[in-house]
Amino acid sequence: MQGDRVEVETPELVVVSYDLAGVGSRIAAALIDALVCLFAIFVVAVLAAMALPRTLAERASADVFTGWAVAVIMLAQFAVLWGYYVLFEALADGRTIGKRVMRLRVVRDGGLSVTFGASAVRNLMRVIDMQPGFTYVVGILSMILNKQGKRLGDLASGTLVVREALLPTLPAAAAAAPVAGAPARPAELSDAEFALLERFVERRADLDAARRAEFVAQLGERFAPALRPWSEAAPLARLLRLHEAERDARARGAAVRHDTGAARERHAIVAANAARWSAFAGRLAVAQRGGLRSLGEDGVREFVQEYRELTADLARLRTATQGGESRELFYLNRLVSGAHNLLYRRRGIAPAAVVRFLFFTVPQEIRRSSRAILLAAALLFVPMAVTGVAVVREPESAVAFLPPAMLDRADDGVRAARMGEGYVDVPEIYRPTMATGIIANNIQVAFLAFAAGITAGVLTCWVLVSNGLSIGAVLGLYFSKGIGALIVAFIAPHGVLELTAICIAGGAGLLLGAAFFVPGDRPRRRALVENARRAVTLVAGATLLLVVAGLIEGFVSPIAWWPLELKLVVSAVTAVLLWLYLRQGGALTARPVPSAPGSD
Repeated sequence: MQGDRVEVETPELVVVSYDLAGVGSRIAAALIDALVCLFAIFVVAVLAAMALPRTLAERASADVFTGWAVAVIMLAQFAVLWGYYVLFEALADGRTIGKRVMRLRVVRDGGLSVTFGASAVRNLMRVIDMQPGFTYVVGILSMILNKQGKRLGDLASGTLVVREALLPTLPAAAAAAPVAGAPARPAELSDAEFALLERFVERRADLDAARRAEFVAQLGERFAPALRPWSEAAPLARLLRLHEAERDARARGAAVRHDTGAARERHAIVAANAARWSAFAGRLAVAQRGGLRSLGEDGVREFVQEYRELTADLARLRTATQGGESRELFYLNRLVSGAHNLLYRRRGIAPAAVVRFLFFTVPQEIRRSSRAILLAAALLFVPMAVTGVAVVREPESAVAFLPPAMLDRADDGVRAARMGEGYVDVPEIYRPTMATGIIANNIQVAFLAFAAGITAGVLTCWVLVSNGLSIGAVLGLYFSKGIGALIVAFIAPHGVLELTAICIAGGAGLLLGAAFFVPGDRPRRRALVENARRAVTLVAGATLLLVVAGLIEGFVSPIAWWPLELKLVVSAVTAVLLWLYLRQGGALTARPVPSAPGSD
């Protein structure tokens, strides 16, 4: 890495440079994306307002469709908040709308296109990067302190945000054809001197007469030895003839008179290949607009062959420049990096790959990460048990763990148990809305438990312990009032899946934190990226379980007239199905298993 530029090695063993995105441009892109999300949420809110009943009469006559409509709208809001960044970066080759406007792109550390798994890791980590609140102070500080401008999400996902500058035009000296009849003379000016002369020639018409005369005098004095062949011409005409001669010399591949070895070869490389580079630039522009398919089968084959030739040219030109910079090198680097991103872009995710991932890869990873998940379970259930016993023995201690609203609900529970009612009274019309709200809330808790692992697992432990204390206090409070069956009847149908999902998400966070303490024989940075790739697979499994658990909690758990025994049967069925699910993928253990669809 040099300054604000990072160099990556392509599969062709050629080094390509990328310019890192600055903090300012990334903030601008984030603001644009925030406006896009706010607009989408506003549209969803308008739809919600149209779907909700407005008057008492409407509410009385509302049907199930209204509940489902609101549930779908709530789900759409959740998808905007959490899915916008993940899906855009994964499916639009590393660019959200804001990044596209600011000409930024997310790529992996090796320069390859970002995968769905990497996009999920870096964007779920936003829950930490955006702290405190939505200020993104944590993320901005991380970008400032990190040499590659990475926020925490980039560190965990192994990604970079790079600038995609417009492809520059090939320098005029390289692109020019030799002047007919011009003497075969070597170049007299160094590259820096020629660049100075060329800037003057291009801007001379914009200068006032006095300023132009001043520059002519200064350049004439500086380039006096090279101007001798045109000593009889006017000063400005001498400079113009020198510029034309230097352009012609460079177009023929002539080196500067005092250049030797590699420096002479550089001019020859540019002169011999400039026309081919310009032609490839046009083909690349077509492919970037319409995709490789727009080139046709033969065109794609030719494009790949030309790309390989350009990588060889780039390697030779880098050697010839001896670590220096030149406009031709910058131009060729942009061509190769643009073609590289296009050729190695991740293809779309097939539905079969998603099914394979969810029902084979995820269960395998859950079994593989069983130690981290069991540790998470201990951090959840031990505080739950301790708090539950403590509140049963001392009901007044519940005040230290629960908000007043939950204490009041327990008091109402005594009356509900006496009247034969359930834990909560939810009319059937609102159960879809309840299920959606529960799913969204629980999935966000799972995301937080995972992302908190970037704090070396400390915050993940806090999430698990605090949730264990709260759940234990609720259970203890209800049992202390003699209405434990009421809360058990509500929790039993969905509890197995929901609590298992929390433990899996907590295990994902602890797996992330383990990279800091037990990286093994890997560097910590590599361990973090590899563990994050595994952890996000666990999060996918937790999300799947929470969706099912939320549906059960919204539609089955509130049914008051179902006896406790029937609720326990539902719980047992979910436990058996969960056990069968976790056994999936056993037949695939001998084969390589991707961590996420599209991750390779």
